[in-house]
Order: sequence, then structure tokens, then C-alpha cells
Amino acid sequence: MSQKQKSNSGAAKRFKRTGSGGYKRKNSHLRHILTKKSAKRKRHLRGSAMVHDSDVVLIKRMLPHDR
Repeated sequence: MSQKQKSNSGAAKRFKRTGSGGYKRKNSHLRHILTKKSAKRKRHLRGSAMVHDSDVVLIKRMLPHDR
């Protein structure tokens, strides 16, 4: 009997699949040392961004059940 495939737990927490087949992610640089960053910069880092097309292959490999 073969083993089940496991998702990479770190990737599962960071990436979510969209309806069109891409992946969304959170922006970086919003965790600490926030006092020197402008309000505009922090505001634009809120929300989500899309994973670049060249990285989608790697994420699909880490999340086998999201295909």
C-alpha cells in the first residue's frame, strides 16, 4: 500500500487557491519595525497579492491536494 501525499504545512498556511487556478499570498514586510515605514506603505502592504506565474509550479508541488 502506498503512502498518502502530504501537503507542505508551511505552504498550506501561506497560499490559497483562487477560482481561476492561481494562488494568492500575503505581502511581506508588515510584521515588525513598523515605526519607520510610512502609513501609505503599510496601507499598500495590506491585502493580498498573486503568486508569480514562474512560482506556481513550485506551489502546486507543495500542495498536491489543491490541484
